[in-house]
Amino acid sequence: MKVDELRVLEPDELGVRLRTARRELYELRFKHAVGQLENSSQISKVRHDIARIMTVLRERDFGIFPAVEEPSAPETGEVAAVAAGGAVAVQPDAEAEEEPKPKRRGRAKKEEAE
Repeated sequence: MKVDELRVLEPDELGVRLRTARRELYELRFKHAVGQLENSSQISKVRHDIARIMTVLRERDFGIFPAVEEPSAPETGEVAAVAAGGAVAVQPDAEAEEEPKPKRRGRAKKEEAE
């Protein structure tokens, strides 16, 4: 299962696939515990599939990628998806002011402690 295949699915279809994958993971873990699982790499494959599905769902929650349809014309302040590469461009509003990102200071504290 590839991410591109998941991105074109409807949200309810993604939910069905997520439930199916979680059920399959449960069954694989059970087989592994009992000793009936021949190929233990199946567990990691299903876990990766679950992660892919959840990633697509979260992208849609945040508006990073369009749900199914692409907007016809991007407006100011909205997210516009570039069809060719799947990249995302954000056009900020003229009135809205963005706050600067806080600086990370984790490395400086570690150096001072030494």
